[in-house]
Amino acid sequence: MHDSITLTGTIGTEPEHRVISGGVELTTFRLATGGRRFDRQTQQWVDAEANWYTVSAFRRLAVNASRSLSRGDHVVVAGKLKVRSWEAGDRKGIAVDVEADSIGHDLRWVRTTAERPAPRPAGSDAPAAPGTAPETPIPTSAEEASDADGFLPADDWARPLTAEAGSLAGG
Repeated sequence: MHDSITLTGTIGTEPEHRVISGGVELTTFRLATGGRRFDRQTQQWVDAEANWYTVSAFRRLAVNASRSLSRGDHVVVAGKLKVRSWEAGDRKGIAVDVEADSIGHDLRWVRTTAERPAPRPAGSDAPAAPGTAPETPIPTSAEEASDADGFLPADDWARPLTAEAGSLAGG
């Protein structure tokens, strides 16, 4: 059994992309989580102790992660937590791994621009060639997105919030 987990942290190693058995693409990296806290005695911000995780992404997520992420990036990772014991000679330890379901940049730290990858050739698990454009345009409105993908509501998603009640304006 695996627990679901969502982590925010900093990528501590350059993401490594490779193809494993069966032609499955895999990207892995180490993620450090932890933060800063204010030490009232010294009146300074200090780094909290970091927790380290090995994050693994498979298939299309692996391809997109390898092309989008770098060491030092602040990210949000959601996935399945896997804790396991290990032994190597006289050394023993616990490894904490996350099999990622989704990964994204933490927008508290950066701005990003989304780019939809080109579709894969029909009947192929091979990734599309880098730099190729999608066959269909990326929707720029709720109506286009709803028509193109069939899963986004076209009514309220882009209406601004009112300042007073925090509700959708105009409704």
